[in-house]
This record gives sequence, C-alpha cells and structure tokens, in this order.
Amino acid sequence: MSDTSMLIVCANCCTKNRLASVKLNDKPVCGKCGKAVLSTKPIVGSDSNFSRFITDNGLPVVVDFWASWCGPCKQFAPTFEQVAGKLSAKACFLKLDTEHNQHTAGSYNIRSIPTLMIFHHGKEIARISGALPPVQFEQWLAENLPAV
Repeated sequence: MSDTSMLIVCANCCTKNRLASVKLNDKPVCGKCGKAVLSTKPIVGSDSNFSRFITDNGLPVVVDFWASWCGPCKQFAPTFEQVAGKLSAKACFLKLDTEHNQHTAGSYNIRSIPTLMIFHHGKEIARISGALPPVQFEQWLAENLPAV
C-alpha cells in the first residue's frame, strides 16, 4: 500500500473520513460518531445513501442488488457477508434491496437478481448476475477489484 490518504464513508453515519491508506487495517474510527469506519458486515444501501457510498469512497464498493423474495439471493447472502468480513480493508460491501429501492435499481438497469457490481470513484467497473459460490465470488473479486 502507498502512503496516500483517501476518503472513506463511515459505515455507520455516512460521514466522510480522510484516512491514510496504510492505516486501513488498523480498525480506524469515525471522527464524527466514534464507531468503526470500515464495516466487517455488508452495509444496508438505500436510494438515499447509495450515491454517497459509491462516489465519495476511496475504496471500491461491491454492491449486491437483491430482493427478499429471491431464493438465490438468500442463498448467496452468507457468502457475501463472509467475504465482506475478510476484505473490509480492501472494499466496502453494500447490499441494496431492489424492491425497496427501485429508483437506484432502475438507474443501473438491474434486470435480474442477484446482480453484483463493483464501483470505484463513482464508476461501474464490473458486473455479474447470479449467485456465485464462495470460491467463484472471491475469484471474480480478485480479477476485478482495483488495488488501493
């Protein structure tokens, strides 16, 4: 990692925090709310906070577009959560319920679920549809997550 700093959106209060890249593994806390900036669990995305996370984050953001009625989405949820815990210093993991956040889902043309997307600096850099087995999900991330 480099000695550069980056803005990270707090997983709890959505405040932007400037952090040194080399400190991401040190469990940094938010300057406003005092809680962990990086979440080891997926963040609940919404129409109101989605843009903040994908445009204001120095880390790449991995998004799981899902719905509560979707069987494959429910099957994939533990995999997404487990990988989010392992890679919390390399990416922000966010889940967006497409039924309750139709504006955001529609603006990204989500046609099938689950759909996984990676954003970096506000731009979509990768997309795949379908529930992936853990090894395949981690391989997809390894191939598509930019280095930070």
